[in-house]
Amino acid sequence: MRVLIADDQKSVGTSLADLVRLCQHEVVEVVGSGLEAIQAYERHRPDVVLMDYQMPKLNGATACRNIVARFPNARVILVSGRSTDDLAPSGALAVLAKPVSLEQLYAALYEAASRPL
Repeated sequence: MRVLIADDQKSVGTSLADLVRLCQHEVVEVVGSGLEAIQAYERHRPDVVLMDYQMPKLNGATACRNIVARFPNARVILVSGRSTDDLAPSGALAVLAKPVSLEQLYAALYEAASRPL
């Protein structure tokens, strides 16, 4: 599976990329803002996007809505350190709470891959 990662904290993006690789998936790019995530999605058309909620230049929920509006088959998983109650209308398949464990990530990626396009 090809995965795009968006997180404004470089260390978190790098850690998520390492976890994705441990799950035997490819990281196509790691970007630092919601706007960059939209642009990178258009370039790479990844199978899944792991997107931080709190980012500059569009938060993750807004970027997710934008991607899903343009690409209805997009599979986005939001990653957040805050309450997930207000994240549901984003169009994301799931919300993972930070810090993300390898087991949680593996399960979320598996679930996303299992969803029909």
